[in-house]
Amino acid sequence: MLPKLQACGFSSLEEFNLYFLEQACCSDPSEMQYFAALGSGNCDLEVGLAKALRGRGVENFVFHCLELNPAMVERGLQLAAEQQVASHVLCQVTDVESWRPDRAYAACLAVHSLHHLVDLEAVFAAVREALGDDGVFLVNDMIGRNGHQRWPEALAPLEDIWRRMPREYKFNHLLQRWEDQFVNWDCSVSGNEGVRAQDILPLLVDSFQFEVFVAFGNVIDVFVDRCFGRNFDPKHPRDLAWIDYVAEFDERLIDAGQVKPTHLIAAARAREIANPIVYRHWSPKFCLRIPD
Repeated sequence: MLPKLQACGFSSLEEFNLYFLEQACCSDPSEMQYFAALGSGNCDLEVGLAKALRGRGVENFVFHCLELNPAMVERGLQLAAEQQVASHVLCQVTDVESWRPDRAYAACLAVHSLHHLVDLEAVFAAVREALGDDGVFLVNDMIGRNGHQRWPEALAPLEDIWRRMPREYKFNHLLQRWEDQFVNWDCSVSGNEGVRAQDILPLLVDSFQFEVFVAFGNVIDVFVDRCFGRNFDPKHPRDLAWIDYVAEFDERLIDAGQVKPTHLIAAARAREIANPIVYRHWSPKFCLRIPD
């Protein structure tokens, strides 16, 4: 992810978000700017961004953190108070799928929340209404197959790698079991995990124009996720070499259009964008998977 963001002019993911949020605040320092965070969880991200903005001397902003889970909302409020940004981070129990904005927002953020939602069409319509022509939609999410499964064109090379991979890399730490054969598990059967992931990018393309579009990852996901990633030690040369091998292979597959990216970091708007920033030739059109 990081080299692709850097190629597009951003030193880190935090700097990507801060660039657009600070830009909105500095457009008129005398006016309060409102940011809606959709599915904000414990508000760790929003509190961190609020602290960073204040560290840059920016004060004219408020995050409206919208989260369905009351316990997470309470933790978010507590964290904001502890980090002394309570006046900048407001949390409320909200079902994002039925949310309708009651004011204009300079930015909406969706960070790994969209792949949990069913009614994406309603959410994107609400975001368009909230942002108008000038606001920015900051997205960081999963855009692969529903349930975070591999499509057939990615599953075949993955299974080939799996057959040749040392057994010590095949322990599933989440499920506490060995998987000598790769299981193309559908995560959406529990907790709406990736329930409409494959629809996120097509619907974004239909509803918005991208100012920045950075897509990445497919086959490599399996080797660095919470299930199998802990089998690899960053201090072990062989483990590093294996991850590098899979990552470089994955990059070649994506570059050739044989598989499509499963992750997206983007800044989008409702209006036309003259010169979008895109990593290499991996444009929204290029990254769309044509249905079978």
